[in-house]
Amino acid sequence: MPSTTENLGFGVYVHWPFCAQRCPYCDFNSHVRFGGVDEVRFLAAFLRELDHTASLIGSRNVESIFFGGGTPSLMEARTVGAILDRIGHVWTVDRNAEITLEANPGSVEAQRFRGYREAGINRISLGVQSLRDDVLRSLGRIHTAAEAKTAIEIARAVFDRFSFDLIYARPRQNAAAWAPELREALGLAGGHLSLYQLTIEPDTPFAALHAAGKLNVPDGDVAHALYDVTQELTAAAGLPAYEISNHAAPGEESRHNLIYWRTGEYAGIGPGAHGRLRLSGARHATSTERNPERWLELVERDGHGRVEAIPLTVAETTDEMLLMGLRLTEGVDLDRLARQGGMRPTAAAIAELTELDLLEAIPGPVGSWRLCATRKGRFVLNEIVLRLSMSFARREDRQSPMDFRSTAD
Repeated sequence: MPSTTENLGFGVYVHWPFCAQRCPYCDFNSHVRFGGVDEVRFLAAFLRELDHTASLIGSRNVESIFFGGGTPSLMEARTVGAILDRIGHVWTVDRNAEITLEANPGSVEAQRFRGYREAGINRISLGVQSLRDDVLRSLGRIHTAAEAKTAIEIARAVFDRFSFDLIYARPRQNAAAWAPELREALGLAGGHLSLYQLTIEPDTPFAALHAAGKLNVPDGDVAHALYDVTQELTAAAGLPAYEISNHAAPGEESRHNLIYWRTGEYAGIGPGAHGRLRLSGARHATSTERNPERWLELVERDGHGRVEAIPLTVAETTDEMLLMGLRLTEGVDLDRLARQGGMRPTAAAIAELTELDLLEAIPGPVGSWRLCATRKGRFVLNEIVLRLSMSFARREDRQSPMDFRSTAD
């Protein structure tokens, strides 16, 4: 758990936007190019954008690097190695840095794992999504359950740390059907497991099917039951939730994602990559051109593909700290919120949400307090953040969360 004075870390996110096939539920910036990709040309652009970003922000100690997508495991290992070499040239990479690459578990990609390890990857994250072949077909996945299990075992043998993802709350799924699949996954897991409830994202094929009444996801009561089973089985297996959808043994949490959730600083490199960087003394939200070919042209012309670098207001910074921090089991440090965001929620607002069993306040060292979402509250985080934001008092309001305990009891 972080202290109020800790270094929140600096990470680098590298987005490889290409996929062999687009999944019908996915709204990530992913693109299929049947004619192939000029990997040499794209590599040169990644290196230029890294150089440009370093020229803006200066020296940094990199604590995590994450290759996401798309499908980064479609990259050649030498491309990954060249990007890592450039990151190490423009910044200092911590000797204990976590360096993760997302991979699909098809057999061809699994054979590349040793090459990625030699290139510098020390953690792999597999997009398994299900251990049932019929479900994989319905999700548009192009691997089988057997291929997924083989990839998991190769990952276990090659990397010291690995994780894989599953999707639940699928059409017609209930807790009785989910529990045995989750138990099987826990038997295959290492120190980390990501378990996401299926959401219908706008402008996806699943969204069109859902709007036409041809795709029905579990209702609220079933979704809650699925979530409860998930928490119970993962905790019993020694992989409790440290974030809404992520479970890990102590010390095995994703360090890169913790930088996001603790609102640290990170550079977004590649088509459609987002970042949070301090520029000219202020925290900025950055983003790059989403279309890969257009991004490539921008980088070749200007040295970068950035299309936005928006300074965040005090209110936006504080809302982001709340929304991201309340996803974590550890919650939000109120003193840090007041110090860095300049505001804190009123005791009355905290008391109201505590009475509704949406929040709890946890005392910390030297009179500090943390706000944590309850299990019930994790389903309505946006509403919680809205209510807290509407109540913000200035830093001078030194009311302690202790003040609301008598109100809430």
